Amino acid sequence: MAVPFIDLRRFEDGFLERWARTCQEVSENTRFVGGPGVAQLEEELARRCQVPEVVACANGTDALQLALRALGVGGGDRVLIPDATFWATFEAVVNCSAQPVTVDISGDDLQLDLDLLEKGLDEFRPAAVILVHLYGWGSARLDEIRELCRSKRVPLVEDGAQGFGVEWRGRSLYQGATISTISFYPAKVLGACGDAGAVCCSSPELAGRVRRLGNHGRGGHYDHPDVGWNSRMGGFEAAFLNLSLEFFEERIASRRRIASQYRERLADLDLPTCAPPEGYRENGYLNVCLPDPARKTSLTTALKSRGIGFGEVYPGSMSQQSGAQRWLAGRLGGEVAQRLSRSVVNLPLFAYMRENELDEVLDAVATGLRS
Repeated sequence: MAVPFIDLRRFEDGFLERWARTCQEVSENTRFVGGPGVAQLEEELARRCQVPEVVACANGTDALQLALRALGVGGGDRVLIPDATFWATFEAVVNCSAQPVTVDISGDDLQLDLDLLEKGLDEFRPAAVILVHLYGWGSARLDEIRELCRSKRVPLVEDGAQGFGVEWRGRSLYQGATISTISFYPAKVLGACGDAGAVCCSSPELAGRVRRLGNHGRGGHYDHPDVGWNSRMGGFEAAFLNLSLEFFEERIASRRRIASQYRERLADLDLPTCAPPEGYRENGYLNVCLPDPARKTSLTTALKSRGIGFGEVYPGSMSQQSGAQRWLAGRLGGEVAQRLSRSVVNLPLFAYMRENELDEVLDAVATGLRS
């Protein structure tokens, strides 16, 4: 039985019928850009993320650029980023005319290494730091990282593209951040019907700058105190997200259940996995297996032969990307990120994944590990 890496078609009973009616309403009222649906979404996201204000935008990459620009990052500035992340983190810095400096990750939780971060703050004097909450949890040393950046007076941008629904010590992961970002790419735990994103802001003043920059730098319709760009969320994306939020608790509970079962049953197969650090309640975004690289090929071959999808998130570190070399202003370590990229395998995990599908995946894993 084939099992996809992710299946976006597992809708709840009645969801598609409600979505069809919603599309008609959006079309009849021509609420194609902005409007009350976007305002409703921003208010609900602020409530769920436990932040003062949220600004919706066109996608998660724009959210990072808006956050950096709102903090004043620009030409010639240096920004510290993890060496293990999605390319959007790197290119957001470059697209702000700044220079990335990569910092290795911790082997314990696969998040930014605090000790190397402190070294980088002293050595490179950056204008900002980007902390990425990778895999559906965050750093075990999140509070220390936030405090370190505050003490050094360096703004911390938290890339929470994969973090919606994650809880840290009983609160939203986004609470307590100066500024953080969300991606609503369709494959995320909360996905839109196209590209969409948001910026979580710790103050109305910061939210005002973000909102202005994402709407052509407008102060009024034909008043432009800033040079921004067009990064507004569409009405259909907002409507889809508002509808999906009504079912979010069921979806995330399903993902968490599958993620937990994977860790329990993979331990019996002697396949190492990475788990959220103590204090986190994950969102079930990704399963993270860390086989010995020597066993990885037999594992992935077995998965392919059974028609089982898998991921490698991510198969290369930032500092090793060919496109990074002309932009890098420096790097600190990188060995852990490179080791991760050689090892990582992500098994299928999505809302409403069935027990027989999980059994099929684990049977293929067992076969691959025996090869």
